[in-house]
Amino acid sequence: MSESLSSFLRRYFPITVMVLITLGVCTSVVEAQKATVRSKKVSANENAGSSRAGIKRFRARVDAALADIHAQRAFWGILVADRNSGETLYELNADRFFTPASNAKIFTSALALSTLGPDFRFHTTLETTGLLGADGRLIGDLVLVGHGDPDLSNRKFPYAGKVEREGAAEAPLAELVEAAVAKGLKEVDGDIVADDSYFPYDPYPAGWSVGDLFFTFGAPVSALAFNDNSFSIEVSPAGRQGQAATLQVEPAAAMGGFSYEVNTGPSSGKPDFSVVRRPGQNFILLRGSIPAGHAPIQLDFAISDPGQVAALALKQALESRGIKVTGGIRLNHAEPPGRFDPGTVAPDTAARLLPLPDSNIRSAPVVSTLVLADHVSPSLLESVAVTNKVSQNLHAELFLRTVAREKAGVGSTDAGIWLEQNFLKTIGIADGEVVLSDGSGLSRDDLVTPRAVVQLLRYLSLQPWSAEYISTFPIAGVDGTLENRMKDTAASGRILAKTGSLEHVRAMSGYATTVRDEHLMFTIFGNNNPQHGHDATSAMDAIAVAMVETLGPSVRPKRKNEAAR
Repeated sequence: MSESLSSFLRRYFPITVMVLITLGVCTSVVEAQKATVRSKKVSANENAGSSRAGIKRFRARVDAALADIHAQRAFWGILVADRNSGETLYELNADRFFTPASNAKIFTSALALSTLGPDFRFHTTLETTGLLGADGRLIGDLVLVGHGDPDLSNRKFPYAGKVEREGAAEAPLAELVEAAVAKGLKEVDGDIVADDSYFPYDPYPAGWSVGDLFFTFGAPVSALAFNDNSFSIEVSPAGRQGQAATLQVEPAAAMGGFSYEVNTGPSSGKPDFSVVRRPGQNFILLRGSIPAGHAPIQLDFAISDPGQVAALALKQALESRGIKVTGGIRLNHAEPPGRFDPGTVAPDTAARLLPLPDSNIRSAPVVSTLVLADHVSPSLLESVAVTNKVSQNLHAELFLRTVAREKAGVGSTDAGIWLEQNFLKTIGIADGEVVLSDGSGLSRDDLVTPRAVVQLLRYLSLQPWSAEYISTFPIAGVDGTLENRMKDTAASGRILAKTGSLEHVRAMSGYATTVRDEHLMFTIFGNNNPQHGHDATSAMDAIAVAMVETLGPSVRPKRKNEAAR
């Protein structure tokens, strides 16, 4: 049985992605934080939630968690508030900036759902401007047109606790081919074209590290996103030591997109792999060995040229169906984005960030365009569930750029960020509280304040689709990125929160129900944290458990006549 990439990397992969995060936090600020934790005279915290049962015990447990050896050198930001009233119960550095990591996805998904609507659906089409004859011969090119669909894959919906897949990676392309055949297609006398021009050609947002780009979480962004713009390699040993290992790639069209030097090692050895990143068409060079007799090992990587792979995979799907293709494959990219000028957008655009009447993307085809097949995505809300549960970076970037294309007419990251800033203003988040440069939080340039995050959580809790949205967050001890955290504690099943993780950065923001059935919203950031693995999240989880165990309802002051009884 194949090992997952994540478990394999922890055991065998000798690559460390070095990330430099500049927060502008000087030594004096760190010392001030320590003083804040110790002090009994911080009015904001002494007064916050002062009428709440258990607030003093909660503060004491927070202090203890942050004094732990695994937490004391990190920079912490915390804000806990009542979900129903918005009352602040506890805060620490709530107006300082922190790198949010994947907590940025809360902002992106909120923007997408608020502006496009939960029922919004994406379309991927097979089109042609050629002529399809009665004999089934298409004279002209067959074009696969992407419109930002994050789920052009074999992923099963709805999400039910884990990502499940059904059939081959090429399944959605095979479905498009079948639909085209049903319309009479038998031969393509032209090229197969992958068209991702719905967005400007800009694969990597600002602030992404070169060390991210070969991992699936650093997959390039394109309007035609096939199989999450990623591929899997299953490595199997040969029969004897020294022989070349066997590699099986899915989707098969990605086989030519990387180089490899993988041999079979001694049966007594351990798997040993490394990746070299190098300029050129084959960005990835996989090197290493797998012991003779070892079970197959699965490695997952980003596709460096997703359009190329999608076009080739479509051509293969057509030919396997018996459709002759006389031409080759081509790509149609839009120009790279220029500097976004808000002055080119309609003056009332920022004021009308509302869902479209028909929440379905369809391109405006040329009059002579013939659409042979149309792949319709699951609803945006279903896509958001996968994005938040497993923290899928590519999907968040696609949401941001789709909002930009639909609302500003330019599907660039800059246009999306501009719309996002205007959206945040409309819900009461002050200018300058959120500084984002991408949609996923993979950028090391992103900064937010805990107060802004909780303000957003409050807004989300008041939307008509709030229950469905909150359910897209990982559940402590149950699923998603929190599946293995806070198990067998009072927080298990009671905390639904988006996590975030970069080197030296941990974050968790969301909603909690205490053992006293109080409904809270919270954010916890730990930046400049040198710890790894469980040690990097132990203080954060301890605070979350304390929140669930200690905080109770407001205590009504006794009246004088009640006190005398």
